[in-house]
Amino acid sequence: MLMEPLRLADLHGSLADPVLAAMEFLNEVANRYPEAVSFAPGRPYEEFFDVDDLHHHLRTFHRYLVEDRGMDDAGARRTLFQYGRTKGVIHELIARNLAEDEGVRVDPEAVVVTVGAQEAMLLALRALRADHRDVLLAVSPVYVGITGAARLVEMPVLPVRDGEAGVDLDDLVAVVRRARREGLRPRGLYVVPDFANPSGACLDLATRRELIRTAEREDLLVLEDNPYRLFGSADERPPTLRALGGNRVISLGSYAKTGFPGARVGYAVADQPVDVGGGRTVPLADQLSRLKSMVTVNTPPVAQAVIGGLLLDHGLSLVKANTREIEVYRRNRDLVLDGLAARLPRAAELGVSWNRPSGGFFIVVTVPFPVDDALLERSAREHRVLWTPMHHFYGDGRPLPHLRLSVSLLTPERIEDGLDRLAAFLTEHAEAARAGGGR
Repeated sequence: MLMEPLRLADLHGSLADPVLAAMEFLNEVANRYPEAVSFAPGRPYEEFFDVDDLHHHLRTFHRYLVEDRGMDDAGARRTLFQYGRTKGVIHELIARNLAEDEGVRVDPEAVVVTVGAQEAMLLALRALRADHRDVLLAVSPVYVGITGAARLVEMPVLPVRDGEAGVDLDDLVAVVRRARREGLRPRGLYVVPDFANPSGACLDLATRRELIRTAEREDLLVLEDNPYRLFGSADERPPTLRALGGNRVISLGSYAKTGFPGARVGYAVADQPVDVGGGRTVPLADQLSRLKSMVTVNTPPVAQAVIGGLLLDHGLSLVKANTREIEVYRRNRDLVLDGLAARLPRAAELGVSWNRPSGGFFIVVTVPFPVDDALLERSAREHRVLWTPMHHFYGDGRPLPHLRLSVSLLTPERIEDGLDRLAAFLTEHAEAARAGGGR
């Protein structure tokens, strides 16, 4: 006999949360309109993917295990095929990569290799959320992954305005102090300092330094997520928050954009001391590892090996590993920005504008009409072009006059075709809004 259906109201409240439904909806729309040109997904460029590279990187890592780590054949095979160490098997290479590319030196034992940065976020929030008083602060608009992870551990997210500098530090202090007056405990601030998703904002050096000073004064941890850092319009990069703030900062890392997302490899650098009693402290990474052992057991060693081999094949430098990709993202960003200007010479008259981020994957377009999911579906159906409504990054579901374009995935030909379609869509709806006809 079949059981009665479970009631959604009797399951965890996050399952009905619009934040968790956002990515599912966007994927559904893309699947329904496969002929549409999609500026929606923040996926890396695919034209350089080569299956032979996977085998090459795997062999490189195997050779490293034997020649550099001194393993015999049985030990090397075991490392690749067995469950392996919960903290990961490429932790030393990650530490060396951070030293090579960022000048940041961390103890490899402070590194936990995770299933993408998403697991790193979940583990960090699960560890920090002790009871109902604990809250996370996040610069808004914010990546839906951190909001979703916070929902899963029942940790409220308090928004902090981004402002012209990428984070409004006065608002940060006000939010922290108001929360404490209300009996809440702000446990950390989530921020993407370089070319944030979705806004494209990048913090300048002065703002980074002041942010660290503010975190010290207010006794806040900073959760730094930086997947787009390498993809700027210039080769010079300001220091990471980790470089400026030391263990005031938990680093949330990912190889989805700088390696490939199919590996699902990320990491957390968490060397904050934890007092475990008896006069003994251990790094927070040890506690994250304990949580991980009950969530994913470990990150697949074969996937780690491919990323480890990628690092080894490029002298432990992701900058060197992404030379072609860096140029592609610069080219694509310029194509989209120049293409919008060429196709919308009456933009100001129509009430349409866009920002000009100096790097990353994303551009935000401001329009004179509300943008919601129904309008996205209409864009896909009538104009065969996809984008992302910005309301998904605020979490309250209210339509906003903004949409996000991703420049990363498409070839130049698809960009040009997509911009023709997008310009027609924007012009039609902007003119209707001017005429008072709604949409």
